[in-house]
Amino acid sequence: MKILILKPSSLGDVIHALPVLRLLKLHYRDAEIFWWIDSALAPLIEGDPDLAGIVRFERKRWGRPRYWPEMFQSLRWLRAQNFDLVIDLQCLARSAIFAWLSRGKLLVGLDEVREGARTFYDLAVPRKSFHTHAVDWYLSVLPVLGVPVHNNFTWLPERPEISAAVKSKWKMDGARWVALQPGARWDNKRWPVEHFSALVGMLVKKFPDVRFAVLGGKDDRPLGEKISQAEPARVLNLCGATSLPEMIEFLRGCDLLITNDTGPMHVAAALGKPLIALFGPTAPERTGPYGQLENVLRINLPCAPCLKSECHFEQPLECLRALSPETVCQRASAFLSESV
Repeated sequence: MKILILKPSSLGDVIHALPVLRLLKLHYRDAEIFWWIDSALAPLIEGDPDLAGIVRFERKRWGRPRYWPEMFQSLRWLRAQNFDLVIDLQCLARSAIFAWLSRGKLLVGLDEVREGARTFYDLAVPRKSFHTHAVDWYLSVLPVLGVPVHNNFTWLPERPEISAAVKSKWKMDGARWVALQPGARWDNKRWPVEHFSALVGMLVKKFPDVRFAVLGGKDDRPLGEKISQAEPARVLNLCGATSLPEMIEFLRGCDLLITNDTGPMHVAAALGKPLIALFGPTAPERTGPYGQLENVLRINLPCAPCLKSECHFEQPLECLRALSPETVCQRASAFLSESV
């Protein structure tokens, strides 16, 4: 049996979709499963033990006509595989079109009104309610296919070589580590960087054995530099310094992650690591840390969650600014005291 899963982006969304892969492989043990993914995220699943291969979606390149022959070659390869089952978990026009053009025997997708993707599917699976978590929505395609849903799987298997290299490179042994994630795709999903700095100052006084690592992309490096100034000897700025696999293995070795609503939050949840998630404009019931919604901190405002990328409240970003470092420190202290 050959299966194709389409979930090209983003980091958090791909993490949310991995249980579908795990359960498909447990049910169809001899199946060859392929994953269509944005090339920028391909390292996330390269070498995955449950995958026969990955199909790179060159989103930036294929937007230019001179690269269309490359895109058509990829489509021809997909068609030649004669997939028995194609599952589109992205439910956007481009993913639905690629899924349909792959000419699998059965095409299953999510019943989402965006861009009319569902018109391409043989079966469209609706979201149970507005607040149904993304993980549960993705998993809901499996009962339709006769595949049982359970929790007996490893969400993100360890990569021992990368894990060992990470521990050696950043000298992780001998300390407890708290990871900080100050960046986010939307500016109004970011807890103020000065709050992160104040939090570090509070925690170092209470826990002399704890070190901090600031995670993020290269664009987040100024945020990491500002936070590291709070305690230069105790804060490691890793923004832009880790690959995706390295970031995952670094989080695996941490005692706690304090994070905005962004990709590494979902990685930590998948790893089962303790976390504190700082939420403002988004709805944790839909896209919060799966299995750890009780660890979401937020301020109740009449406009929150607005689900918008720009703040229009009379007090800009109050949903996050009003969440004090003292409040977060209290929750973090409880976690760190338990892990001694």
